[in-house]
Amino acid sequence: MNGDQNLHRPQARRADSDRATGEPAGAGAAASPARRDFPGAVGGAVPGRPVLAGRCVWAGEAFDVTPGVIGDARRFVTGFLAQLHRDGWIEVSPRLTEIAQLVVSELVTNARKYAPGPCAVEVELSGPVLEITVSDTSPVLPLVLPADPARVGGHGLEIVTAVCEDFAAQREPSGKRVKARVPTGPAAG
Repeated sequence: MNGDQNLHRPQARRADSDRATGEPAGAGAAASPARRDFPGAVGGAVPGRPVLAGRCVWAGEAFDVTPGVIGDARRFVTGFLAQLHRDGWIEVSPRLTEIAQLVVSELVTNARKYAPGPCAVEVELSGPVLEITVSDTSPVLPLVLPADPARVGGHGLEIVTAVCEDFAAQREPSGKRVKARVPTGPAAG
């Protein structure tokens, strides 16, 4: 993993209003520097970001694109889901965990293959949807290729779009952000 494992446990963060406070659920820590550094973030809040009954639950982590980054990102998302379940935010089915791991694996794989620098993974519970966002340093937007059973490789984003309710990519000043929205309800179970 990137450094000491105790420093990289996902911390769900919640806000009790339309503005994220950056405080971990049940604690009084300040917003993480990574959260404040993302485009649009103001004091740990992202204006216009949907919230869950006046609250949002978020975690984010930056990763170097080393050979172990895909496993690290999968463990990070799995830890976030486990914390959501422990804290009573949602029921987390094994299927939801599998889909979230698949999505983050594919998105981080693309960041590792095509971007020259580090990447960041954000996960957020937004109502009945888990949003998984991967930011990297390449401005080149991913291309979802049409289905072609004869093609070897290049099926990752095709699979992601098949298991997600929404998929989007946008350029940012420092690269791009790719977001997949995974339903947390019965469709994911």
